[in-house]
Order: sequence, then structure tokens, then C-alpha cells
Amino acid sequence: MTGTENNTIRENLEQREIDYLSEFATKSRFSKGRKIQEEECPIRTRFQRDRDRILHSKAFRRLKHKTQVFLSPFDDHFRTRLTHTLEVSQIGRTIARALNLNEDLVEAIALGHDLGHTPFGHCGEGVLNELVKGGFHHNIQSVRVVEILEKLNLCQETIDGILTHTWGYTPKTPEAQIVQLADKIAYINHDIEDSIRAGIIVENDLPKDCINYFSSIQSKRLNIMINEIIKNSLDKPNVSMSDEAWGYTTELRKWMFENVYNDSPAKLEESKARNVIQELYFLYCEKLKNICEENRIERIVTDYISGMTDRYAIEKYKEHFIPTGFHTSTKDDYLYKLANMIE
Repeated sequence: MTGTENNTIRENLEQREIDYLSEFATKSRFSKGRKIQEEECPIRTRFQRDRDRILHSKAFRRLKHKTQVFLSPFDDHFRTRLTHTLEVSQIGRTIARALNLNEDLVEAIALGHDLGHTPFGHCGEGVLNELVKGGFHHNIQSVRVVEILEKLNLCQETIDGILTHTWGYTPKTPEAQIVQLADKIAYINHDIEDSIRAGIIVENDLPKDCINYFSSIQSKRLNIMINEIIKNSLDKPNVSMSDEAWGYTTELRKWMFENVYNDSPAKLEESKARNVIQELYFLYCEKLKNICEENRIERIVTDYISGMTDRYAIEKYKEHFIPTGFHTSTKDDYLYKLANMIE
């Protein structure tokens, strides 16, 4: 019997990573580990285990009712924070597979990157950022979700990728670099499609030089962006687009901010959403005054509100601020009275 036959499935998977992945890939066997040591799974690698823990978390399930761009959409085809997350994961895994990097780590980071996002998308994030001392940032809250609120005890590499998926951060692994890029190209492309569906823009509105470079057809545009990353990153320690492709991507992103994200019919309901977050924040801070220490109130309320779905936040607002009629228990006496009266 060979040594391989004596190994666990996990050990064989770890060895396969070492044997076949790129020299630049992050190998699960050499992970920096978890804050709390625990017995290894005999079947899954550390990064596969991280992915599964995120997938089964409560915060992940709540993403299905959190806004991407369009607040609480009734149209079933608009993206939510969950479908955005799945698209980032798909794009990230495609790139990782092509570059021979660690697909499991990319998937874990992608699935966890938005767990700390607020209800009502970036509108909700902006309100909390104004109210909370020191500000509020969804990537930092995502780390808090996995480390403290749900105690998932993830590997350091997964946590780093979740933290650094937004601009202004430098990822420590090429897999985290993939997710940082996949997040941007995912939301640029699917938000264009949703905005066209909503009638806010049409394809011809998009910047002509960007369309000439990428295509006006979403699938082609997305495919070109992904291929630009792959071609520019093969057999290199860092993952990036070519300067030319990144320039057009940045221009398209800027155009979306100017024409959709900051000032468009998609934003018409944001003043109401802001009011919901503000009023709930002040309400809960007041409720906790006589229950816990003052220095803990802001943190507790922030965790509670940021974890809400759009519809839950709306329901809590209705419960506390919208009057309802006086309710009494009703009986079916009149039904029986009618039964006796009508022949």
C-alpha cells in the first residue's frame, strides 16, 4: 500500500494543489490557519471548509432580500445582493481556474465578501457611515460577521480577501486580487443590464469608446473583461487587467456612477430608505439606554440594523412608526345569525 492510499481525502486534495496549481497559488496546506485551532476535516481542505461555513451562514441567506441597486424590486429579474454575490463567485472561479490559482479560496472570499452589507444597498451603508462614530464600511462589517457575530473561525486568507475586496485595500493573495476585480466587473455589467431593464438607460447611451472596445452586448463585454484579466495575468504573481482594458473599465464604471448610481430614477426611493435607517437607529439606541452600557449601544444597534434585510427593516419601521387600527378579537356570530335568518 502506498503513502497516498494511507492519506485522507483532504490530504490528497492538498497534495494535488501543491502538484498542479501555479507556483503563485495559495495552497490550503500552507494556510496561515484560523484564530482558534481545530481538528482538520478528513474530506475538505481548509478553504473548502470556509466556503461551506459561509454558504450555510444566516448572513448569507439574508442576502437574498438585500438591495443591489434597485430598492426592494418587485420584478423578479433584478439583481439582489445574493445574485450579485453568486455572479462574483462565478466570474472569480472562471478566472482562478484559467490562471491555475486556488478556486476554493476564491469561492470562499466571493461568497463572504458582502455578508456585512446593509439593507437598501449603498444608501443604507451611507446612512450608517454618517451616524456611527468612526464610520461604517460593509467590508469591515463583513469581517465582523464572520469573526464575531457568526463565529465562523475562517482562515486568515479568506478573511483578508473579504476585507480587501473594496478599493483602497491591497489583497495579500492573488485569489483575493481576483475577487477584487470580479466584484467590479460583475456589478458594472449586471447593473447596466438592470438599468436597461428598468428603462433608465439604453445600450446606445453607453460611452462609445467603451462599447467599441468591449461590445454593447453584455455577455460579450463580460467575456472580454474576463479574458483581459486572464491574458494579462498568466504566469504572473499578481492578477490585473491590461492598462488599456482597465482604463475603459474605469471609464464605464465612472459613467455608471454619473448616470445610474448617483442621480437616476433608481435613486428616487432612497430618501425614504434613509429615513427608515435613521429612525430605526435612533429608536434602538434609545431603547437600549437603560439596558446596557452606553459605550456598547452604538455597536449593538449597528450590528442589528446592518444585518437586516430590506423588507425586515421596512416591517420594523411600520411596527414602530406607522399607526394601525385598534384590534379586537372578532367572532363569527354574524355568520351564524345569517344562517338562522336566511332560508
